[in-house]
Amino acid sequence: MMGDPIQLKDEGNKYFQAGDIDKATECYTNAIKVCKDKKVLAVIYRNRSACYLKKESYANAASDATKAIDADAADIKALYRRCQALEKLGKLDMAFKDVQRCATLEPKNKTFLETLRRLGSEIQAKLKTTFSTDSRVQNMFDILLNEEIEKDKREKAANNLIVLSREDAGAERIFQNNGVPLLLNMIETGKPEMMLAAVRTLSGMCTGHKARAMAIVHMVGVDKMCSIMAIDNEEIALATCNLFQCINDSLTGEDTREYGKEEALVLDASKDLKTILLSLLEMVANKKVSGHGRDQALNLLTKNVPRKDKKSNDNTRCLFTIDHGLKKILKVCGQVPELPDQLPLTDNTQLIASVLLNKLYDDLKCDPERNNFRDTCSEYVKSKIDPNNMDKNIHAINTISGLLQGPFDVGNAVVGQQGIMEMMVALCGSEREVDQMVAVEALIHASTKMSRATFFVTNGVSLLKDIYKTTKNEKIKIRALVGLCKLGSAGGDDYGLRQFAEGSTEKLAKQCRKWLCNPQIDAKTRKWAIEGLAYLTNDADVKDDFVEDELALKAMFELAKSKDKTILYAVACTLVNCTNSYDKKEILPELVQLAKFSKQHVPEQHPKDKKDFIEKRVMRLLKAGVTSALAVMVKADSSILTDQTKEMLARVFFALSDNPRDRGTIVAQGGGKTVQWLEILQRLCLHTNPSIQHRGIVIVYNMLNSDDSELAKKLIESEMLEILSVIGKAEDNPKRQEAIDAARMCLVKAMDLGLIKPLTSPS
Repeated sequence: MMGDPIQLKDEGNKYFQAGDIDKATECYTNAIKVCKDKKVLAVIYRNRSACYLKKESYANAASDATKAIDADAADIKALYRRCQALEKLGKLDMAFKDVQRCATLEPKNKTFLETLRRLGSEIQAKLKTTFSTDSRVQNMFDILLNEEIEKDKREKAANNLIVLSREDAGAERIFQNNGVPLLLNMIETGKPEMMLAAVRTLSGMCTGHKARAMAIVHMVGVDKMCSIMAIDNEEIALATCNLFQCINDSLTGEDTREYGKEEALVLDASKDLKTILLSLLEMVANKKVSGHGRDQALNLLTKNVPRKDKKSNDNTRCLFTIDHGLKKILKVCGQVPELPDQLPLTDNTQLIASVLLNKLYDDLKCDPERNNFRDTCSEYVKSKIDPNNMDKNIHAINTISGLLQGPFDVGNAVVGQQGIMEMMVALCGSEREVDQMVAVEALIHASTKMSRATFFVTNGVSLLKDIYKTTKNEKIKIRALVGLCKLGSAGGDDYGLRQFAEGSTEKLAKQCRKWLCNPQIDAKTRKWAIEGLAYLTNDADVKDDFVEDELALKAMFELAKSKDKTILYAVACTLVNCTNSYDKKEILPELVQLAKFSKQHVPEQHPKDKKDFIEKRVMRLLKAGVTSALAVMVKADSSILTDQTKEMLARVFFALSDNPRDRGTIVAQGGGKTVQWLEILQRLCLHTNPSIQHRGIVIVYNMLNSDDSELAKKLIESEMLEILSVIGKAEDNPKRQEAIDAARMCLVKAMDLGLIKPLTSPS
């Protein structure tokens, strides 16, 4: 029978009060079928929800209460019933929201206030277990060990481990839970993504903890770490380099914590540090090591061998390296990739080796030490010169090139030795292109410092001019031209000291730009065109023509973004010249008068180096996309990016942003992305200073509370979730309580937004 909904509802109420819940449910269900009045319907749904609660059918109870709330958002009984149902379903965050609304509508209701308090503490407790380190570590290891679990879940677990290892409690749990052997198993899979995750986790575990770092060195073994770094995979080589760096920092006493009883076991790390140093030197000239591995071994030596502070008296690591490895580094400098049977290199290896040689030489304290360095280099070069073996000869000359790009004085001394210049002349006249190329490059490097290159100004110019005129090979032609550019730019930006005849500098520059824009020529050779421009753009006519040539600018920026970092210095020099951001000596009028009176040379400024010309050049550079090239250059992770190059790039940035109206263009082109915002935020949240960490987490909380749902999603999909989890589950700690509470607030907010679910809630 159809029946009257209100009559059926009242009947249901009687059954409910009498305790016959099944009959009451039946009456309400029949009433729902025939009810047309929305308000009455809401009441019936609310009542049936109460029946379902009694029968412990919580999903149905929540569903009916929701239908009542849809009709009347302020239906306080329906809200409270849904809160009770959701709590039983384990959806504590959603239940908390409902009872919060109840307490807002009836602030004095004791039941609501008590439930609100109880649910609040339940959520805190739940967060602690959900995100507790122990259960997370165990959970991740279970996933990683199970080959049957799909790949993306295993990768996610591997990445979670990395984040956990960056917090001391997490690192300790991984270590205690037999983590190191498992990480070695991950490395043994040979799968790059697994290897990367394992190496990065080990880095986290070794950071700032001397005892753990020493234990890991012994468990994994230095040879094993070197063999991982030797793999032909740039990312893995870089990650392993970072692992070595973390170990070095922990073992050399950067770690300042108190160890109590275990102090005695931890103190002496000198043996391990020596083993690592010898192993890195062994890698430098080892044929089985990939180019990327060699680069990172050299980078580690550059970073950790010379004294960080010249006031420190101890340069024994440097002397040890010279005694055990100088010849190996020289061998790398001498490699000629065009010949067979050479060491595997990247585009950057030889220059990284030169930078290391320079640092080692700079670190020496007295003449006997410097003489020993020079003698070792000199003997090495001599031992390679052989009238019957051209390949050995060009190895010797290429080694000199390496020294000239590193400790110039040593290179200069070696070049001056008997027979070396004759050897260069012979190589310039050789039939083999590779011989000519190596000789011309050595001549270029030898003519770097004009004050000391007088020998080459007299001998080199005619040699280079001959090669330039006679060779049919573009690669050699460009190099010969660069040598001439270097020798011809001795006057810097002084208009009155022009080396070449009027107009010839512009001709040379035009030729360089033509080569730069020619995609038929290989990148290594086009790079030399920029080397030429780095010298020629001392001339204001040249820089003005260059910035008008948008194709040439864009070609230079593309090369600046490539993996070949040997180009950074030349591009930086060229940009400093074009923006006039070099140091300018102030010329006092009185001194000018004095100089004229005594017939001394007075530096003159070129008319095109005045302010309005510079501003136009800056606009042209911005239009051609200079900012994105700078952003890539600044992030180069290599010792090739020397302090001098960094300073030049900073000068260029400063010159570009001098005019406020250009700043928008810079940000639009990615200048603001030179360091990514998410990375910065993660670093703040992991900061060791509690107040900085707290500020970082509050920024995250504010972002989660913004109207931008995409932003919130991006935050929670990143490593940020793991960082918040690790901090949120930590034991209460008065020193860090603000950060811990803020992290918990973020996690509850993420639950409210539906971006994460508590582990116990049904899917």
